[in-house]
Amino acid sequence: MTLAHPKRHVAVVLAAAGFLLLGTVLVLGLWRPWAPLETPAAVAAGPTSSDVAPAPPSQLSLPDDPSVLVFGDSWTYGSAATERTLGYAYRFGALEGWRTTVDGVRGSGYLKPGRDGPDFGERMAALDPRLAPDLIVVQGSINDRHQDLSRYDAAVDAAWDTLEATYPDASVVVLGPAPQVLPVETPTAEIDERLTRLAADRGWPYISPVQEEWITEDDYTHLIDTSKRGADHPSDAGHAYLAERLAAAVDAMTAPLQVEAAEPQVEPAAPVVSDVYEAPSAR
Repeated sequence: MTLAHPKRHVAVVLAAAGFLLLGTVLVLGLWRPWAPLETPAAVAAGPTSSDVAPAPPSQLSLPDDPSVLVFGDSWTYGSAATERTLGYAYRFGALEGWRTTVDGVRGSGYLKPGRDGPDFGERMAALDPRLAPDLIVVQGSINDRHQDLSRYDAAVDAAWDTLEATYPDASVVVLGPAPQVLPVETPTAEIDERLTRLAADRGWPYISPVQEEWITEDDYTHLIDTSKRGADHPSDAGHAYLAERLAAAVDAMTAPLQVEAAEPQVEPAAPVVSDVYEAPSAR
């Protein structure tokens, strides 16, 4: 019998030990016993709030059957409609199917008293708190276009402060002036710009018939009654059109936004070991 050379035997043993150590490292890398275990409760709970993008809120939050106050000038009153109840404010309530109160005073504005009542600020101070509308649409007004507009911002802010104090839980939408003549008069455009900024300061939605060009040269004579009786107010067709545009704008504000959830971050899978190492048997 021939004995193995001692140095060769030592080399074989060291090689075997090396293979065993490498195999152990690979097994531990796949198993990762030091990593925390995911409990069944965590699995059932699904992704955390940080994994899913929150849905941004709609601009308006209204109950299923809201009550509405439409407040404004002669356009809200229903001037030039064959019947007042054919005015845009009444039609808007009918289109939406909402309980609607209409408060329109001919000739009134934030600075100018009207034919049938005072200016917007005094009228808002006289509103009945028991009405408690869910939504308020504040319309107008072109009636201030011949007033001193340097006082306009203060008058608007004071009126809106009163409105908020009277109905603190109501949502407010501001409907800016629509042009009674074309091209749009410079003071009317300035009023629209001021209302845009003032509404934004309060976070209130603002609808601008001027900026959105609700009334153009192509449809002006169809929408505006320029007769002596109409006095450049909306015709029946004009009131119907304004109601449809207002309803569409409000519906867009109350519709829930479609937001896609963020895709969960998937950790890369652990590398798959394709080779299996076996320690050579000692001979």
